[in-house]
This record gives sequence, C-alpha cells and structure tokens, in this order.
Amino acid sequence: MTDTRRKRRLASFIRSVWNDGDVAAVDAYLADTYTIRHDPGDPWEGKALDRSAFRQRVQTLRAAFPDQAFEIQALLADGDGVAMTWLWKATHLGAVADFPPTGRTIRMSGATVYTFDREERLTGHWQIADRLGVYQQLQRNRVIPD
Repeated sequence: MTDTRRKRRLASFIRSVWNDGDVAAVDAYLADTYTIRHDPGDPWEGKALDRSAFRQRVQTLRAAFPDQAFEIQALLADGDGVAMTWLWKATHLGAVADFPPTGRTIRMSGATVYTFDREERLTGHWQIADRLGVYQQLQRNRVIPD
C-alpha cells in the first residue's frame, strides 16, 4: 500500500510543482531538508535545500523554461524510494547558462530516484539526465546576432 501511495504522491508533486509551477505546493510535499545526492550538471548537486531554497530552485529553472512539463514514463517503488523515468519538454524562453532565449522546443529524458520519509515527504533525489543532449540542442539552436 505504501508503494502505491508514494507513487501517487510523487506524480502529484511532479504535476503541481514542476509542470504547473505551483511553488506554494512545495511545503505540502517536501521534508524540512531535501538533498540532491547525485545530479551531474545541476547547479544544486550535492546540496541540502530547505523548502525556501527548493522553491527558489523551481523558480530559477522555470524562468528559462516556463512551460516545462515532465511526462512520467514509469514509476517503480522499492523501500523508501520511488524511481521515475521521464521525458521532459519545454520552450526556451529565458536565458540559461550562456544561452540567450531561442524560443525553440528543448527535449530531455532521464531517470530519478526520489526518497521519502515516514510521513511520505520527499527527502531528496538521485538522478541521471541527458544534459549533454540539452546542451547540444541549445548550441544548435543558438541565435547568433548579426
């Protein structure tokens, strides 16, 4: 029963916080501290975030890709974790790293293992994602001024 509940809770978190951009919902889903254990290329990798810092993370990432959406491919539960495979799609409408907005669609895929505490709150994640593919799309889509 816990596995099903955690999968539903994770899907709701992804939809509310990441897809809809509802940063106020962070408080309902996260434990006091959220640790990013492994996420190469993510500026927050290795950091423990309080809820306020996590809200800022969401706002920062959505500023460049305000219509971003994760399409969940699979949810697999084991112990205190739920693994999620996903496809991500967004329009590049704000500056990210050294890339000015292009207005083009960017896509990425990945897998994330989320961990929960006993109160069913998210405590962190371990993730692999195709950030090289994102970089290549941004590089290819770069608009060079005349």
